[in-house]
Amino acid sequence: MNEETMILRVINLKKHFPLRTGIFKPKKYVHAVDNVSFSVRENETFGLVGESGSGKSTLARTVLRLIEPDGGKILFDNVDITKLPYKKLVKVRRRLQLVPQNPFLSLDPRMRIKDVVLEPILFHKIAKGSEARELAFNILSKVGLEEELFYRFPHELSGGQRQRVAIARALSLNPELIILDEPTSFLDVSVQARILNLLLSLQNEFRLSYFFISHDLSVVHHVSDRVAVMYAGKIVEVAQSDELFKNPLHPYTQALISAIPVPDPELKRKKRRILLGGEVPSLINPPSGCRFHPRCPYMKEQCKKEEPKMVEISVNHHVACHMYSKK
Repeated sequence: MNEETMILRVINLKKHFPLRTGIFKPKKYVHAVDNVSFSVRENETFGLVGESGSGKSTLARTVLRLIEPDGGKILFDNVDITKLPYKKLVKVRRRLQLVPQNPFLSLDPRMRIKDVVLEPILFHKIAKGSEARELAFNILSKVGLEEELFYRFPHELSGGQRQRVAIARALSLNPELIILDEPTSFLDVSVQARILNLLLSLQNEFRLSYFFISHDLSVVHHVSDRVAVMYAGKIVEVAQSDELFKNPLHPYTQALISAIPVPDPELKRKKRRILLGGEVPSLINPPSGCRFHPRCPYMKEQCKKEEPKMVEISVNHHVACHMYSKK
């Protein structure tokens, strides 16, 4: 894979949250992100899927350094931003933006919509005065909002309209990469489709790269070029989107894909559903070896003791599972 085309490379990233314990008890940590590595290419949508609590949102915020990492590297345009002082990090964040999960909480309820988008333009000194105002209005129009909405407050808008404002705010700084953290999870299905189509249209127009995080596999399949699967703080499989959904290799990925609803009753009867026993392990005391082994139908003794390494099975298809380990 040509590193020159990579806008973001994350290498062995770690984020462990300390827990409060008693005076005489050993200190414990939540292993939210544990040695995670991946990359995002220019003008690509890189999807990340996994169950709630797998560490996806923590990973997003750590990549942005909204949460400080405990180890590893975050290379944005070949610059390790984990080592940047605050002033230089602010300049990088113009090019690396976030659209949060909840449009009902991500907007300041005291600010009019036009000011939500105008604020970052003025803060980063991209424009000022009437030029800044015109730029904000143009961006709000780009995301499909009518001018009469620009003077309203967030509570006067629908969920879909609020998420369009959040997208406009991210676009206002002319970024190269946008991290989308479950951007449609709080929206109705019909609204979800319009937001996804908007994101794809904006990506083509502005040549954006997306890091798209979701628990909804159907959505990720629709929008992503490549997809990574995360389980209990670790990435277990990465492949081209169509390849992953046609040929899932990791037992966890196979179970996730088998659970995707099928509208055709005939196909639904033929489809084999893989039911996993047990529950997602605690990230305070994760299992030794492979973290999936307590729930895996193919578990061997090796899985309990030895953590599997990520190996390439076919072109751009990587998996961390002892069934595919190279001897």
